[in-house]
Amino acid sequence: MKRARHSLGASFALLVVAVAPAAHAQRGGNVAIDTANDPVFALVDRLDLEKYKATIKGLTQFGDRRQGTDRNRAAVDWIEAQLKSYGCTPTERITYTYTTLQRGGGGGGGGGRGPARPPGSVVGVGKSATPAQGGGRLWGVRTQTGVNTDSLKQPDAKLRALNAQPATDGERQEVYCTKVGKTHPEEMYIVGGHMDGHGWGEAANDDGSGTALVMELARVFSQPDVQTDRSIRFILWNNEETGTNGARAYIAQRQALQGKEEPAGSGKYPEPKWLGMIQHDMMMFDHGAPRPDGTLNPEQRPEANVNIEFQSSSKFAEGAQKLAWFFQTANEKYAKDYPAKVGQHMTNTDSGPFQDIIPAISLRENERGEQIGAGWDPHWHQPTDRYSTFSDKDFRLGLNAAETTLAAVALLTGATLKK
Repeated sequence: MKRARHSLGASFALLVVAVAPAAHAQRGGNVAIDTANDPVFALVDRLDLEKYKATIKGLTQFGDRRQGTDRNRAAVDWIEAQLKSYGCTPTERITYTYTTLQRGGGGGGGGGRGPARPPGSVVGVGKSATPAQGGGRLWGVRTQTGVNTDSLKQPDAKLRALNAQPATDGERQEVYCTKVGKTHPEEMYIVGGHMDGHGWGEAANDDGSGTALVMELARVFSQPDVQTDRSIRFILWNNEETGTNGARAYIAQRQALQGKEEPAGSGKYPEPKWLGMIQHDMMMFDHGAPRPDGTLNPEQRPEANVNIEFQSSSKFAEGAQKLAWFFQTANEKYAKDYPAKVGQHMTNTDSGPFQDIIPAISLRENERGEQIGAGWDPHWHQPTDRYSTFSDKDFRLGLNAAETTLAAVALLTGATLKK
């Protein structure tokens, strides 16, 4: 029988049917799953908390991985070696040039975070956030946010020395690898996270947590008994913190190559057609809103969730919204610990440059505009963004996002296990 061509709407309809209640075993209070015959369930179970933690820990050996430094370049090399060790091939690099004159922020960039406010300040009910904060609303207490540039705020002398080399303009690189689809290698989903950071910490959460998530998915999908109908590209962006320059360089170099067979008749597509882009940026810390005195709960809040965001003002808002709800439904069926919530103010990450080209979404620990912009994560761009700061409950929130994305992408690409 001839296989039908892919459409997001068709996949969404199929997933809704799959999630309908059935007489199967229950998992974690979520929707029923046929654990014996569902390949997606089996793939999700291959994710491992300790492996996820170990990958984040491995990234922190390079400090904050600030772009334009030797530590950033060493981290790129390490990521590439890890992807190759998983068997995620072909593994390739994008090379581009960055100068400080290119720094920007609009349209999902990394600049323009809005003015800092002192701890314990209150934003009036209904007051709009700045466009850079996503156009949402800030409610209640807002604590100070911003990027730490003071090396002396890092008390660890070894880490301070590791992060001491300043960024210089010049050549940049970022790594990607591809799971090639068996039936439609000419189509793919892009799964990304950014590997650079700053703030004089270890960039463990921003964005070691998202980078490790993408790498863990690459590991699982690259296992020899896994096959997909469509291709998946796993990419670790550079220069997100300077204005999503790595993502923009990828688009500039690769957009026009989509879907072209090379060489002709080979069945090989160096740049498959982009069906959607899924970004992961800050995955672990959902301790709730600041208290009136500006402090936060030291424990992950019981009602923590994964935020799946699309941008309602984008040209592909309708498709992005469908993609976001597709992920939310996959979360209901396959994620083990935390639910997902859909929001419409995606901003300030590498999915932004894609939002007017294809359906694009991002997964996060908090809503970018309303929550992160209001200080829900006190470690954002700070010296405290270190591996040792986070507990297993925090790491498990990141793993829960990995379960969500793995399940959704597996369904979208027709993943199966060889017998």
